[in-house]
Amino acid sequence: MPTGTDSPEPRPGLRHKSAIVPYTTRWSGETKLPTAVVARARGFGIAFADEIISDRDRHGALWQRDPSRPGTGLPEFGNVHSGRQRRAMRNLLCQVCSGPADRDELGTLWLLPDYSDYHQDWAGWPERMATPEPPVCLACANTAVRVCPALRKGHVAIRVGHSVVSGVRGALYVPGPLLPKPVDDVMVPYEDPAMRWTLAAHLVRELFQCTIVRLDE
Repeated sequence: MPTGTDSPEPRPGLRHKSAIVPYTTRWSGETKLPTAVVARARGFGIAFADEIISDRDRHGALWQRDPSRPGTGLPEFGNVHSGRQRRAMRNLLCQVCSGPADRDELGTLWLLPDYSDYHQDWAGWPERMATPEPPVCLACANTAVRVCPALRKGHVAIRVGHSVVSGVRGALYVPGPLLPKPVDDVMVPYEDPAMRWTLAAHLVRELFQCTIVRLDE
């Protein structure tokens, strides 16, 4: 990979003052739409009271409603916009600039915080890891490790030869006396029965054929 003055230039994207605002970041003007979550008949999970066909994906997962108004208000760094995260993950776009994620002979580039605890307890980590983090392009990866507080503490760059959309991350609901209520933030595979009770916020991919790499190589 090129380094130093040979590093690729970051693609233009949204900024707030002098800060780069990642494509998947939520803005304060993108307030979640008020939607009543109700129980489906015969205990078959949750639904929206005014649900329409576009509220569910092709696997039947129910997705939270987020208006898309990037650039409106202030960036909420650390909060992710559901629709843009889903688009980036589905199409393997860079989560920072929304251009195509970097890919070479080893695969697509992912940049993740350093999950050091997994290295010892998970044989073969990060093989078969499920993540809600979309991939990145090389230029944005080099920028992110300099400016993102979480990545400055430690990061791992991974080339992924193959990945599959495998589930969602979202709010798990349980039946309540009147309406269902959220009780936990979970990652759920599509085949898990708990999917019926989950309000999806992020798309999840499972990573295969993983190679840990250095950004400066």
